[in-house]
Amino acid sequence: MAYFVTGATGFIGRRLVARLLEEHRGNVYILVRPGSAEKLEHLREQWGRHGKRVIPVTGDLTQPGLGVSAADTAKLKGEIRHFFHLAAVYDLRATAEAQQKANVDGTRHATEFAEAVEAGCFHLMSSIAAAGLYPGVFREDMFEEAENLDHPYFRTKHDAEAIVRNEYGRPWRVYRPGLVVGDSRTGEAVKIDGPYYFFKTLQKLRDLLPKWMPAVGLEGGYINIVPVDFVVAALDHIAHKRGLDGRAFHLVDPKPHRVGEILDIFARAAHAPELAGHVNARLLELMPRSLKLGLSASPALRKLWDGILDDLGLPPDALRFVNWPTRYDNRETQAILDKAGIQVPPLESYAWRLWDYWERQMDPDLFLDRTLHGTIAGKTVLVTGGSSGIGKATATKLAKAGARVVICARGEDKLQAAAEEIRAAGGEVGAYVCDLTDQTSVDTMVERLLAEYGGVDVLINNAGRSIRRSILHSLDRLHDYERTMALNYTGCVRITLALLPSMLKRNSGHVINISSIGVVSNAPRFSAYVASKAALEAFSRCAGGEFADTGVDFTIINMPLVRTPMIAPTQVYANAPTLTPDQAADLVAKAIIERPEQLTTRLGKMATLVHAVSPKLMQAIMNSAYHLFPDSAAATGHSEEEHHETAEQAALKGMLKGIHL
Repeated sequence: MAYFVTGATGFIGRRLVARLLEEHRGNVYILVRPGSAEKLEHLREQWGRHGKRVIPVTGDLTQPGLGVSAADTAKLKGEIRHFFHLAAVYDLRATAEAQQKANVDGTRHATEFAEAVEAGCFHLMSSIAAAGLYPGVFREDMFEEAENLDHPYFRTKHDAEAIVRNEYGRPWRVYRPGLVVGDSRTGEAVKIDGPYYFFKTLQKLRDLLPKWMPAVGLEGGYINIVPVDFVVAALDHIAHKRGLDGRAFHLVDPKPHRVGEILDIFARAAHAPELAGHVNARLLELMPRSLKLGLSASPALRKLWDGILDDLGLPPDALRFVNWPTRYDNRETQAILDKAGIQVPPLESYAWRLWDYWERQMDPDLFLDRTLHGTIAGKTVLVTGGSSGIGKATATKLAKAGARVVICARGEDKLQAAAEEIRAAGGEVGAYVCDLTDQTSVDTMVERLLAEYGGVDVLINNAGRSIRRSILHSLDRLHDYERTMALNYTGCVRITLALLPSMLKRNSGHVINISSIGVVSNAPRFSAYVASKAALEAFSRCAGGEFADTGVDFTIINMPLVRTPMIAPTQVYANAPTLTPDQAADLVAKAIIERPEQLTTRLGKMATLVHAVSPKLMQAIMNSAYHLFPDSAAATGHSEEEHHETAEQAALKGMLKGIHL
């Protein structure tokens, strides 16, 4: 007895070949493309000592007669007892053309070859998709009754089955498995589809919310899921039973789960919050058709919707099948399998294995280069205020990671000294003297940047000034607000506007605006500084919304207090717990790698939460700080006095580490 298998290297195929080798005698011929010898040898190792009975036959699914040579065809004539056609496209993301070539044309070519070699029985691995979205129970003896076949995957699976039924002149059997997932014993899988599309969403939910917090999920139709080991065992058993030719077999779970139940099962497997409430997806069907068409025709809404799906790792068609209306009668198949003890294991018993394998082996994030070098190497980065403090530390870190760094500042001596220090550490750096409060100075620098570097990939708006002075001592100092706003807000906007056209032309760019934790804590005595940074944040959020579909991202960093020359004149900060410039540079690096809309420390998040829940409480905390920490001598115009820190001041500093006081 000999076998012929197409798609033998695929998810189901390699397991079927292994089972045929272990359970039955005879050679297994497999269709391989020219140049696939290396892949085949790897599989031989997996198949073990039986692998020598696997014989490759060179051919091509897209060619008539599978492109098998006349000599090989003649040699196999009369030798093949069972012909398994598994090769197909099983992917909602595939184009209609690709699915037509593989699923329909490929099946026709396979039947041509099977007839040429006079195969004993042709076994087609079809799918429950061949029924389309039939509204009701679809029996195994039904075929022409299929409905709603407009999706290319459904249509091509139905057309492929029609070829076997109507054009093939020898014995045949058709197998319609449900959504095939990984091995119920190991969790092993090879690609992301079916329920796996929702794993990234569950992972994000788990990372965002504590497990005890209930969440809301979708409720929809019944989704039929079966593990690959069940499918292979059932296929092998039925294929070798006599008297079953000319029939279709539903390899499905007789007790399928609704969408909401499946999400609950995998949420528990992921240790994510359970989806206590469910929104019935059928409510979408109540939306007037004209409104649906209008929404789908809007480019802006399509981009928004596609962006949401992409962020969640969902293909555009995934949610289309949430209200799956078809149930599959498999009583005749189950009667055959029950006698052999072959049953679908409950999803609850192996869901954790599927999740564990996905998270350890298949999660797309595992294959992203999350290193700073992988993100920034070879890219051009402009760091304003790069001659000292946060800017210098950031420029040094990025240069070491392989970026082409450009720093700018007003003071030439300090700027050149910083550039030499970065070069001495092995980094590539350019330095430009520039006053961001002067339009001509900015225009000159940008003109040189574009000429010498061709543009900037990442702009880090770091240059800024801070003034610690209470409003009561600023009543006659409006110029403090004006000069702070001129650099911290207008200067940053000026350089951003100058570089945006070149970023938009390349459809790529990242603007990082260094803001302050003071914006979320509303720090007393920093009204000029915080107001300028708040304005910059508002600009950043508006810009982020406008350019979200252009490839240009905007990030706000609410930087805590950092020990830089800018805070040195304030004696109250002498013993205050602060970040070092290198730690601040680490936050900038994190922003470059992850490209979030906003990056805030835990304390910043806590300040935001307290202010949102109880603004009066936050106000009371800041008022206590205001009275505990007086204005500096420089702010009041008095001579500097020796500062003696009280126990109350030390305690509040420790509690509000990194917040401007």
